[in-house]
Amino acid sequence: MGKLRRWLPRIIVGSLLGCGLAAAGAWWALHRSLPTYAGNAALEGLAAAVTIERDALGVVTVDASNRLDAIRALGFVHAQERYFEMDLTRRSAAGELSELFGAAAIEIDRKHRVHRFRARAQQVVATATPQERVSIEAYVAGVNAGLAALAARQFPYLLLRQTPRPWAAEDCVLVVYAMFLDLNDQSNAHELARADLLARAPPALARLLDASGTHWDAALAGDVIADPPLPTAAEIDLRALPRERFGLGAGVGGDIGIGSNNFAVGGALTGNGAALVANDMHLGLRVPNIWFRARLRFANADDGAKVDISGVTLPGVPGIVVGSNGHVAWAFTNSYGDWLDWVQVQWSDPARTRYRTPDGDAQVSEHREAILVAGAASEEMLVRETIWGPIVHEDSDQGALALAWTAHRPQAVNLALNGLETANSVDEAIAIAHRAGTPPQNFVVGDRAGNLAWTIIGAIPARGSADPRVPSDWSRAGAGWSGWLPAEQYPLVRNPPDHRLWSANARVASGAMQTLIGNGGYALGARAMQIRDGLRARDRLQPADMLAIQLDDRSLFLQPWWQLLRDTLATKPDDAGLRELDRLTAVWDPRALPEAVAYRLVRGFRLAASAQVLDGLAGPLRDAAHADYRLPPLQQSEGIVWRLAQERPPHLLAPIHDSWDALLLSAAREVVDGLAAQPGGLAARTWGERNTTRIRHPLSRAVPGLGWLLDSTPRALAGDSAMPRVQGPAFGASQRLAVSPGHEEEGYFHMPGGQSGHPLSPYYLGGHRDWEEGTPTPFLPGPAQHTLVLSPAP
Repeated sequence: MGKLRRWLPRIIVGSLLGCGLAAAGAWWALHRSLPTYAGNAALEGLAAAVTIERDALGVVTVDASNRLDAIRALGFVHAQERYFEMDLTRRSAAGELSELFGAAAIEIDRKHRVHRFRARAQQVVATATPQERVSIEAYVAGVNAGLAALAARQFPYLLLRQTPRPWAAEDCVLVVYAMFLDLNDQSNAHELARADLLARAPPALARLLDASGTHWDAALAGDVIADPPLPTAAEIDLRALPRERFGLGAGVGGDIGIGSNNFAVGGALTGNGAALVANDMHLGLRVPNIWFRARLRFANADDGAKVDISGVTLPGVPGIVVGSNGHVAWAFTNSYGDWLDWVQVQWSDPARTRYRTPDGDAQVSEHREAILVAGAASEEMLVRETIWGPIVHEDSDQGALALAWTAHRPQAVNLALNGLETANSVDEAIAIAHRAGTPPQNFVVGDRAGNLAWTIIGAIPARGSADPRVPSDWSRAGAGWSGWLPAEQYPLVRNPPDHRLWSANARVASGAMQTLIGNGGYALGARAMQIRDGLRARDRLQPADMLAIQLDDRSLFLQPWWQLLRDTLATKPDDAGLRELDRLTAVWDPRALPEAVAYRLVRGFRLAASAQVLDGLAGPLRDAAHADYRLPPLQQSEGIVWRLAQERPPHLLAPIHDSWDALLLSAAREVVDGLAAQPGGLAARTWGERNTTRIRHPLSRAVPGLGWLLDSTPRALAGDSAMPRVQGPAFGASQRLAVSPGHEEEGYFHMPGGQSGHPLSPYYLGGHRDWEEGTPTPFLPGPAQHTLVLSPAP
């Protein structure tokens, strides 16, 4: 015991010293991997010196003598600040995450590897124009030089005990493919679920459930789509069905789809005569942000004029994605068009190695994909492909299905978007958009002269006679895709009479124009309507007005549901929980504020009531073979549910409810039962409790215990899905901006997550608090804090 007393202090001191040395070593290694922010450095391949400035938020300004030098320097900066995130993006698209993270990522890799995007990216690079190839090569050289210039590996690689693999030309294309994966449903589940629903449902019910619009629609072009008629009692009578078919849940609760906003006004409504463009692209949020802010200045190779373009870049890709060049400003939202189709493969031999095409039988091509797994044996995956795309389902209810997706066609991806850097007018920008290879998006653009336009950017398939809404046989001549839609047939709205444009992932058109776009699961129109009405409420608009619309956290969509809940509770039922619900919702504020209790309760009532109504409509689709059938997500179900709640036809009420009043009262009880038992009861159930941010670094998900160092501080925020200020715990505006081309100094910009991926960087989480609070920060970079000069290597 005496020896232990003598040695214990030494052991403790030694342990503390060891821990201190380990911490110091970790800090030293971490510090050595910081980007180079100031001074001078050599960069091979430059024609002349390039200056890189960073302002207080880390926003980068690149001054170069020509575009290739600017792109080379941008690659250098991207690698130093974001290489690990770039690596994750390319690996995700290629199905190569397991090589970094081991078996934990194998399912994601299997899911993505079926698309063989690395091979497709190599094909895109091989067929790129000479100008695109030179741009990619300059960027790739800058990326690898920036990575090599770090004094130590970036900390994620140290923790994972991995060495970063150099950047390659096809990796730039893989980053674009990653956006296809993020913005399109690679499983095309929407189409399969629709086909299944239509096959099961009686015709009258199928027409109702397949409704493509509601009274909330706010399309840019075309008419409001009329509600389908409700089935008559002779067609559908839920009361006559067995009770056991009901009460199983709908599979969906009527929640609202989430997405992005972009909107603009023409020069007739602004004080400076230029168009004013606003954008907030809603994506999954992380630290650092998906975007990287930059300003590029260089001389135009054609006429020597100075190009000055500001906005957001996508690390891994050369060029500005969204921004303004002094002449035009542009923005995107996801179109949710129909860019994927299922093809029923018609086999021509029992072994399923040959299939029928319009030009005769063809051989299925087979590709063996090796998935490398860190710490485990590699896995081989067989991908079978047709001329239309990979065979994803061999034995579905529809037979063998091949997936036709615009992303699978090499012509659907290119770098033509970079032409916007030197576009001088809306018309020039539209022409560029119609040949740009990106995921098809709503494209809103305005110019310095006050013009504005909306169109679709990205390749649109020229469809044949097959119904694109359900799996179809393309072995017949003229059934499938026949190339791409020519530019002159693209949907387009230019200079509308009221000088206002908007899109928010909802239906944007009707008739022939909407047929070209299709329905890939577009959102309810409530958010688009609120933006439209916000624009129309003002005769003149400035950037501050655009920000007010972006931060609009009123749920006008829930107003009628609040009244319905009040009417439901008006009987003052002899139930303590319902009486408390009645008391807490007596005063209604439609804003989704962190402290709001009534908002959360009314929202919950709507979801519960919607689920019960939709459960009833699922009853006719349930039988002995499919007793637990659930409806798929129906983005337009709000129109159906609200009509039934108002008209209350007895034959469309599930027999487990005595009346429509009983159904609504049951939904109210569901809210009470789900929330009242929690600490503090119903009165403590604020919206902020539910809507607290969880914005994390990719590595903190993989390595426990790193969240305190890498993640943003959780914070309750205003906003929700069915309003312009879309906000969830890990989803929301990945940026907010408004800018008039030629008047960029008047614009503003918000961005969560910060510029840098390095936790010791002064720019880690820079600007995140301004994004949380909605405090406008300038669109253009501020005064330089650090300056780095890159000179041509001797």
